[in-house]
Amino acid sequence: MDSPTAPGRVVWHTTESGHGAGPFKNVGDYLANIGAEPHILYDPTTDRLGQYGPLNESARALKNDGGTRTNRTGRVCIQIEVLARASAPFTGYWKPGPNFVALMRAIRSWGVPDSWPGGSCAPGASRNRTTWATKGGHYGHCHVPGNDHWDPGNIDRAAILKAAPKATPAPATPAKPAKPATKPTVSVAHLNSARAKDIPAATGHTTYPAEVRIVEAALRAEGLLSSNYAADGSWGTKTDEAYNAFRRRVGYTGDAAKGSVGLESLRKLAAKHGFTAKA
Repeated sequence: MDSPTAPGRVVWHTTESGHGAGPFKNVGDYLANIGAEPHILYDPTTDRLGQYGPLNESARALKNDGGTRTNRTGRVCIQIEVLARASAPFTGYWKPGPNFVALMRAIRSWGVPDSWPGGSCAPGASRNRTTWATKGGHYGHCHVPGNDHWDPGNIDRAAILKAAPKATPAPATPAKPAKPATKPTVSVAHLNSARAKDIPAATGHTTYPAEVRIVEAALRAEGLLSSNYAADGSWGTKTDEAYNAFRRRVGYTGDAAKGSVGLESLRKLAAKHGFTAKA
């Protein structure tokens, strides 16, 4: 393209022929034989579509405007030949289908806006050089400077765009706020029951292992229970000694720093290690 920084555009033509399988082949061959290929050949009655080449390379369906190569204007200059006659605008009888929708999706992917800068395609349309050079969008052959054809006729320009409406992105669903994580709860009564039963029992005996493991993990984090000790949920002598050491650390002395687990000391451990203490 000669002006790849200029906006992309589409030019609509009519082949001045009938439609259907025969004209599709014959016109397609003819355009190739005379070296006037567009990018796209489209049958408005069957939604059949043929493509001659990449949309971002020059087609050959326009005359130059003096030294300006109109086929090479813009980021893309997509040429579409419609099997129809300008005297009977194809938007009055066409049957656009999935191929037309796909074509419009490809056009929009090159940044071509849904607009008609040249206005009406009726005979007598303006061929404004400044508009053509600077504005992207959809044009009729009748709008292109340096050309003398008046196709595609007085088509319904809005119908072209409405036949393939832009996809409307679904509104984003606001993320639900994450529920705060529920803190595990450890019962003083359960710990004292475990202490009374696990210490005299065989090694590894457990009474409330889930709650004891929570306390053991906290004591390990405090550096009071060796990391080599398997936190097995059994309130054995090592766990009992580690809990007593924690009580001393937070200010308990004498008998208050040993024996049954108290709610106050457990709450101090819980506050530092993310669990809830209850009676």
